[in-house]
Order: sequence, then structure tokens, then C-alpha cells
Amino acid sequence: MSTGSALRVGIFVFDGAEELDVVGPYEVLSWWAAHSDLHPDVVTFSTDGSGVRCAKGLNLVPDLAADEVGPLHVLVYPGGHGTRALAEDSAHLEWVRAMRASTPLVTSVCTGALVLAAAGLLAGRPATTHWAAYDELAVIDPSVLTDTEARFVDDGDVITSAGVSAGIDMALHLVARLESTAMARRVRRGIQYDPAPPV
Repeated sequence: MSTGSALRVGIFVFDGAEELDVVGPYEVLSWWAAHSDLHPDVVTFSTDGSGVRCAKGLNLVPDLAADEVGPLHVLVYPGGHGTRALAEDSAHLEWVRAMRASTPLVTSVCTGALVLAAAGLLAGRPATTHWAAYDELAVIDPSVLTDTEARFVDDGDVITSAGVSAGIDMALHLVARLESTAMARRVRRGIQYDPAPPV
């Protein structure tokens, strides 16, 4: 991605966000930021800058409020139970559409795709979400071409990922896309992400 300034990635956080949807991509992207010559800036932000309580009780204090975050190159929108209310919040959906208009790359993790769909960002496009939310996605926008096999779907200016841990895969893909596959592999090794479930 060619830009005139350092890459800036913003991870939006909200009450009811799924913990790993936030911290999985944050771990990948912040490790990348610490080791890349591109020096990407990775920030977290909430609507008003206040702390949020995630889906399983983890409290997070974001770096910024939405009106302080400034221009982003990449928006990461997590999933979690909190997305259901946001997907019905007309003011929030207007904000999502405005962010899409000014942000070259919008990404979602898990049920974050429901909000993107509700904002009209996924109309007629391939996308994915948590396997338990395929039907919800279809209700919100029947035109979405739901991919039920992929860990993530890169459709150019929008990337969606499947549930929870798939956000780590999506974030590694972002590193590969924005810098190189070699750097993405370095990050993966650095965080020792070697999926081999014991069960």
C-alpha cells in the first residue's frame, strides 16, 4: 500500500467485544510494529475514549476516542456480542460508512462482519464470519456471498475473517500484504503461533 506517511492501524473496541478478536490482531500487529522498518502505528480506540468491558469480562482502556484517532490506513473491527446492538445503531452505522469512505482498508474479525454488512459494506461481496453467525449475516444482507470455508476473505479494500482465532490469521495476512510474506513469517515465529490443537 503506497502512502505518504507511516502506516496507521486502528482497532476499534466496544463493550461486548470478544477478547481474542481484539488482542489476537493487536498482538500480531504490535509485534510487527516493533520489528518493521515501516514503523506502523497501531492504536486502539473506542467511541468516546472510555474503557470498555469485553464479552468475557476483560476491561480494556483504549488509546483514543474515535474523534481523536485521525486518518487510518487500516480499520480492524472485532466481533463479539456487542456487535448486535451496534448493527442496529443508525448513528454508529453512519460512522462506519464514513470510516469506510476515508480508510483504504477495512477489516473485521468474527461477527464484526455483521456490523459491516448492516452498514452496507458487504453488499454483493464475498465475506465470512463466525460459523454460528452465517444465518445472521444472511438476514442482515442476503446479497453477501458467504464463504463458509475460509479463515479470512480478502476482497481488496475489505477483509473479513472467521471466528475469534481466525483474526490472528487475518492479521498475519495483513502483515504479508502491507509489507511482505517474510515479515509475516517472522511475526508468526516471534509470537510462536504454530496451530496444532491438542484436542
